[in-house]
Amino acid sequence: MNFVAAIQTVFQPFTLFVIGASAIFGLFVGSMPGLTATMAAALLVPLTFYMDPVPAIGAIVTCSAMSIFAGDIPGALLRIPGTPASAAYVSEAYLLGRRGELSRVLSVNLLASAFGGIFGTMALILLAPQLAQIALRFSSYEYFWLALIGLSAATLISASNPFKGITSLFLGLFLATVGLDVVTGMPRYTFGTVDLMGGVSLIAALIGLFAIAELFRKASTIHEDLPPPEQVKGAILLQGVSSIMFYKWNALRGGVIGTILGILPGAGADIAGWISYAVSKRFSKTPEKFGTGHIEGVVDASASNNASLGGAYVPALVFGIPGDSITAIVIGVLLIKGMNPGPTVFTQSGDIVSAIFVVFILANLLLIPLGLLAIKAARHVLRINQRILLPIILMFSIVGAFAVNNAVFDLWIILALGVVGWFMEENGFPIAPMVLGLVLGKIVEESFTNSMIKAGGDLVAFVDRPIAGGLAFVFFAIWIVPALMRLRRAWSTRAF
Repeated sequence: MNFVAAIQTVFQPFTLFVIGASAIFGLFVGSMPGLTATMAAALLVPLTFYMDPVPAIGAIVTCSAMSIFAGDIPGALLRIPGTPASAAYVSEAYLLGRRGELSRVLSVNLLASAFGGIFGTMALILLAPQLAQIALRFSSYEYFWLALIGLSAATLISASNPFKGITSLFLGLFLATVGLDVVTGMPRYTFGTVDLMGGVSLIAALIGLFAIAELFRKASTIHEDLPPPEQVKGAILLQGVSSIMFYKWNALRGGVIGTILGILPGAGADIAGWISYAVSKRFSKTPEKFGTGHIEGVVDASASNNASLGGAYVPALVFGIPGDSITAIVIGVLLIKGMNPGPTVFTQSGDIVSAIFVVFILANLLLIPLGLLAIKAARHVLRINQRILLPIILMFSIVGAFAVNNAVFDLWIILALGVVGWFMEENGFPIAPMVLGLVLGKIVEESFTNSMIKAGGDLVAFVDRPIAGGLAFVFFAIWIVPALMRLRRAWSTRAF
């Protein structure tokens, strides 16, 4: 691959202008609750019709990277994730901000996102064909076990009260069953409402459970004389660098997990963030600090969700299989430009592929200075009187929920789940497992049903493939090993 020619192609004035404008647009969209990275990429597609392939793909790559990071900003400021990828660690970031560490947590979000993005890009450049071969070996059996491992993360992120965590998880799984049955096509729990046949919108659910619930909470305490949250101040980047260096292995682990999950079609940044956060807690030396405002899990998950963006391009470029919804848009753009993603793309369009790699690196490097400006601008949000700020947030939440499906019914969903989320948190039920159940519930059901049909009801088929058997072993180890360790400690105490 001729990277010198690719650099010359990317560093053309028009291409740089497109990348810069897309970066600003991505930061804006990502910071707005309910406006996802996928939506940002989709909004740019009409503009790419009039561009050459390199600036067209550069616009989408840059916009998606910026919007994934920008989703962390309203999470830390207001406890409202800007994108689904930020939902896993929004409580940690918000608690850190309330404790006076807002500069630190936002700086960690920024640097970990940039590191994860570059890590995923390096994996894309060096290992694309080999990694894509592994991804192609994943069938419904492997996805079933992978989703179950993800659901098991609910027990890790709610270890302080497992009963309430499992209750929240099952509520999310119930919501995932709403809609048409994946096999028979029969409506379930729709109560005769056509709007529910497509299921509960994930974006509407996130806005309801986080944004609307938080608005209820703030409105109920608006008369109280609460201390204002700490402003963004000090040497922002230095605070983040020290934390990243201290948790450097966490950042590396998050990058690896994000890249692997990005390669798997259908996983993406949302699931990568949840699993990385759960793995961080499982292997942490201080797991009791998670949920109280601890930076460790933020490092893992922030690196992971941006690393997954690069990983998702592996199957997209090598086999024409979208790794996530954003790469599905990219494949469409490539086809419009006369390129056919697949094994021959590296020989027939090697110059454009190399340019895409350069754009990835440039976008993640630009993330640091532009993200820093976004963080400094965000501090002005905290100066706004809550009686003015809350209606503005409500307006953006309503617009974001409606814009996903152009459905008024989604506004009823955000209201209903906003009340549910507020009630749950007021009574000590965590929201995170519920969101996790909603995200992974459909994957578990569809993978299990498809696998049973293919295997003719033979359960042995779920473990007789090497990768499926390995994932099954990991799943059972997550549940059995901690139980055995507790029994061993109890036995040792009794014997003593």
